[in-house]
Amino acid sequence: MARRAPTEPRKFASQERSRATVDALVEATARILVKEGFDKASTNRIAEVAGVSVGSLYQYFPGKEALVAAVDERHKQQVMQTVRGELAGILDQPVEQGVRKIVALAVKAHRVDPKLHRVLAEQIPRVGKLEALGTFNRENYTLFRTYLESRQHELRVDDLDLASFVCVTTIEALTHNAVLHHPKMLSGDMMEALIDEAARLVTGYLKR
Repeated sequence: MARRAPTEPRKFASQERSRATVDALVEATARILVKEGFDKASTNRIAEVAGVSVGSLYQYFPGKEALVAAVDERHKQQVMQTVRGELAGILDQPVEQGVRKIVALAVKAHRVDPKLHRVLAEQIPRVGKLEALGTFNRENYTLFRTYLESRQHELRVDDLDLASFVCVTTIEALTHNAVLHHPKMLSGDMMEALIDEAARLVTGYLKR
């Protein structure tokens, strides 16, 4: 079995100048992934686009796989910043409204730099970070389960862990597939129709 390339940074930047270098490298990697693809994202090319030396790159990252993993982590953080605050306000909403809001937020999350999201979904398996796939991550699973607990009197399901898994996986699959293969569904009337139908599907499974 081929040895996987390391995906963890060599060290973490602590000073402002070093953080700026790391940020430039991560941003350059993201730009190359979107415009040129994974195979063109060599460490030399990344360093060139970032405006730093290859030696500086290797101070922080063992190779391009670690940089791609850093891009994925930054993308996930940007997505969570987009939806985290709005998720908190859902707990008091009845199932029909709450589920629709959750689906709408999942769509909104997938609209954060969708070209980059598409590239990461295709390339992350090549760097051994399968667990990084999916915008609806463990944090969102926990929030969804908390929501179900708050609305349990409306539900026909008893096993909230299983119900959360089914619902989160369904929402993620629909929105993730849209961004990968049907990007037109993430805008305009088609987006609203997708949200309505996904919410109806999940609500029908959950509600008495």
